[in-house]
Amino acid sequence: MRVAMVGTGYVGLVSGTCFAEMGAVVACIDNDAAKIKRLRNGQIPIYEPGLDELVKKNKAAGRLTFHDNIRQGIAGADIVFIAVGTPTGIYEGQTDLSYVYAAAEEIASYLQQGTLVVTKSTVPVKTGERIRKIISKKNKGLKFQVASNPEFLREGCAIKDFLEPDRIIIGVESQTARRKLEKLYAPLLDRNVPILVTDVKTAELTKYAANAFLATKIAFVNEVADLCEKTGANIEDVSAGMGLDHRIGKDYMKPGPGYGGSCFPKDTRSLVYTANKLGAPTHIVATVIEANERRKLNMVDKISEAAQGALRGKKIAVLGLAFKANTDDMRDSSSLVIIPELLKAGAIIRAHDPEAISHARNLLSGNIVWCEDKEAALKGADMAVIITEWKEYAQLDLAATKKLLKKPLIVDLRNLYTLEEMEKAGFTYVSIGRNPVTKIKARK
Repeated sequence: MRVAMVGTGYVGLVSGTCFAEMGAVVACIDNDAAKIKRLRNGQIPIYEPGLDELVKKNKAAGRLTFHDNIRQGIAGADIVFIAVGTPTGIYEGQTDLSYVYAAAEEIASYLQQGTLVVTKSTVPVKTGERIRKIISKKNKGLKFQVASNPEFLREGCAIKDFLEPDRIIIGVESQTARRKLEKLYAPLLDRNVPILVTDVKTAELTKYAANAFLATKIAFVNEVADLCEKTGANIEDVSAGMGLDHRIGKDYMKPGPGYGGSCFPKDTRSLVYTANKLGAPTHIVATVIEANERRKLNMVDKISEAAQGALRGKKIAVLGLAFKANTDDMRDSSSLVIIPELLKAGAIIRAHDPEAISHARNLLSGNIVWCEDKEAALKGADMAVIITEWKEYAQLDLAATKKLLKKPLIVDLRNLYTLEEMEKAGFTYVSIGRNPVTKIKARK
């Protein structure tokens, strides 16, 4: 099949590349000519494990091409995907659909008869109806169909999520559209990946509902972790006990500094905005948003308490800037709240991240030393704070780390270590939802 992917951001680039890997002939299109030139030269604009190799492989096979000319890119396409950005708009929670509508307007004149136009971007319910109106107005007499095919890609493991998905959801208007998408996804359907076929509006809403529910699980377990700290219970055992119930499940039950990234913050806000606008307010999701924002500030209090309230002049090694491991994405990262608050309190930040430093430099300013390796960040610091769960932070040489730090104090916002190993190593160790470990305890 011939596929055109309009937009080469995170979703568009990963989806287009994976469709090519599945055997389709894919043209990825973007109006950023410089970006397209870099992609043609094999320069990948985002960090996603395995993506560069997959792009190179499918380019060489002739199944993946990159275009800045919309007419050339969609020529002969059976299916045209819209995968452009949908950021938060000027009103709190509103989704800015200007890029989606601009893409629909731009492709309208060049679509061939019978083309299927599919939204891959995360869009509010009823967006498909507006896309249909835009294309019909621009290209009168064109016979085409609109569908929705939401993505469920986790940054850091997006290729696996695409090629080995839990499910495929397609919202269609006809059996013809359904057959086209089933043909495109045939390599996965042949492996018995579940597919759910709905109408367009249902598919659009399913994406938001799924992300809001996962965000709710995160916010919930974080609040239980706070209760554990007050009572002396252990959040990891509580989470494990809950997760063994198949109705709850173990995923998204790990406490931390609050969710971030390109999806959960934006999508929860958008769902609340849409629900309020339609007169069906989602009180639970609204509370989740509030709890998550409060969570990030609570982490600053935790760090301050570990430093006995004396942050002014303290050198703090911050390990991790991205919102999660295996990505360079800084969008709504907890570090963007925590670091400014620490700076405001007079701390000196020594920051490290394996992939996100270049992005972080553009988003954070102040008394920050940007360190190219974790050892440079740790050397001479009064304490270390782990914000992102990168593997290299979970495998620190604890003896060497202790020598690098001025004081053996670690605040771990990801629970990367057991209490026993930190006690044995002689650290004062503060984590989430567990009893703190102190040096006094370790000497006994």
